[in-house]
Amino acid sequence: MFCHFTSFTQTSAQPDQARLATMLATVPGLAKALIHTASATSDPYLHDGAPPALVIQSYFADIAALEAACAPSGALQPLAHVLPGASITQQAMLVRTYPVPDPVFQTPPGEPHCTYLVAYEGQAEDLNLWLTHYLAHHPPIMAKFPAIRQIEIYTRMDWCGHLPFPRVTHMQRNKVVFDSPAALTAALNSPVRHEMRADFNQFPPYSGANTHYPMQTRAVSASARPS
Repeated sequence: MFCHFTSFTQTSAQPDQARLATMLATVPGLAKALIHTASATSDPYLHDGAPPALVIQSYFADIAALEAACAPSGALQPLAHVLPGASITQQAMLVRTYPVPDPVFQTPPGEPHCTYLVAYEGQAEDLNLWLTHYLAHHPPIMAKFPAIRQIEIYTRMDWCGHLPFPRVTHMQRNKVVFDSPAALTAALNSPVRHEMRADFNQFPPYSGANTHYPMQTRAVSASARPS
């Protein structure tokens, strides 16, 4: 699975989520999309400031479909007009999923859930060593969070695309997903968070920003695409 991230910052505007969902649902080859808007939580170790106004994750089963959506006349081109005046960046990444004890959301169908979006924006001295350690050690600890519903980790890749906004080259991203901001806050203030921090202190050398943002998340299913 491949994921295209589109991030909107430096704006106080709010997206028309219904219109955005309708647009995303028409993207050929889309497996699903997630619409993230700013939320809030309390992390005992971190506060990285205000979250982005909007982050869109567009998932594709194969790279050809992602690149077609990002082509000069591709179906993701309208993203440039979602929040006029916003600063927009993009990145396509490989998706790695990890099991959790109970992946069933307790929120009513169609209601938003809560996502903690994390980005390692800099560089590791040895990327292979970094990823080997992170992928082996961090997801099993994440899975211990109470009431966690999903874990995904994203790693860099090259892709062809012609969307009219800059690319970023974050080394890695990940997310953990919960039913609500309250559930995320409870998890971050559980003993597991201290175990996560202890493992963080064992990471191979890395320099650069490491951001954590709580987001309210609505899913757009491929099944919602008009026939």
